[in-house]
Amino acid sequence: MFSVCDNSNPKPEGQETLYGYAGSGLFGFSHLMGGFAGGQAEYARVPFADVGPLKVPDSIDDEKVLFLSDIFPTGYMAAENCNIQPGDTVAIWGAGPVGQFATKSALMLGAEKVVLIDHYQDRLDFAKDNNDNVETINFDDKEVHDQLKDFTGGRGPDSCIDAVGLESHGTSPDAILDRVKAAVFLATDRTHALRQAIFCVRKGGTVSIPGAYGGFMDKFPIGAAFNKGLTFKMGQTHMQAYMPKLFSAIEEGKIDPSFVISHRLSLSEAPMAYDKFNNLKNDWRKVVLTP
Repeated sequence: MFSVCDNSNPKPEGQETLYGYAGSGLFGFSHLMGGFAGGQAEYARVPFADVGPLKVPDSIDDEKVLFLSDIFPTGYMAAENCNIQPGDTVAIWGAGPVGQFATKSALMLGAEKVVLIDHYQDRLDFAKDNNDNVETINFDDKEVHDQLKDFTGGRGPDSCIDAVGLESHGTSPDAILDRVKAAVFLATDRTHALRQAIFCVRKGGTVSIPGAYGGFMDKFPIGAAFNKGLTFKMGQTHMQAYMPKLFSAIEEGKIDPSFVISHRLSLSEAPMAYDKFNNLKNDWRKVVLTP
C-alpha cells in the first residue's frame, strides 16, 4: 500500500490535521503530499530512489512505458477495485486518459461490457473505436440512470468507477449548486459524478474512486449507499505495486499504452498545451512533452 506510506512525506502535519493521518509523499501534489516538485522538467529529484524507479530495457519504446508512471496503473487499480466477475457490466464516469485506461483495464480483467460516460463526444467515440464491448453515454444528450438501466436489463451496472474527481460537471440542480458553492468558497469539491455513480450502481454493487478528492463532500447520499448495501474502494494509486505487473503486460503485447497519446510537443510548449487541454478537451486527449 505504497500511497499510504508512513515515511515518505516529510510534511505530514497538514494531512494529519485534515484527515487524521498522513499519506505518502507524491510528486507534484502540493505541500500536503510532501512538497515534491512534479516530473514535467528536464530533471527531477527522486527521493527513495532505491524503491521508486522502474528500470526499462532499451528494447521497449519509451512511449509504451511512459504512462506506467501514472494513468495506466490508476485506471487498472480502479478496475481491480471493482472485483470484476465474468459477465459484469462496469460504468465509468470520465472519458479522459484515466477513464480510457480504466476501460481497457476493466475489459482486461474480464468485464463483459463497459459503459463510458462523458460529454466530450470525440473522447467517447475514441473509446468505442479502440475497444470491443463498449457502450457510451453523452450526458448532454441522454439521462444517465435510465440509459444504464436499459443497458443492464433494469438491474444497473455491477460496478461504477468515478474517474472524474472533485471538478465534475453537470447540468442537474446538485451540479449547479456545487459550482455556485465552490465559486464562493462554501464547498471544496464538486462531486456530482460520484453522487450519480452511487445512484446508478446496482444493489450490492461497488463504487471505485480513482478520481482525486481533497476536501469535504457536500450532499453525500449516504442513505442510498447504506440501503443499497454498496462497497466503496478508493485511494491514491499504489504505483510501485502495479508497475512491475503492468510492465509485464506491455512486454507481452497485451496492451500498448501509447494509444492514448494525441499530441507530442517540446517541454517549452507546455504552457500552450495546458491552455489547449483546458479548453479543447475533445482534441487534446494526452500530451507527451519531450525535454
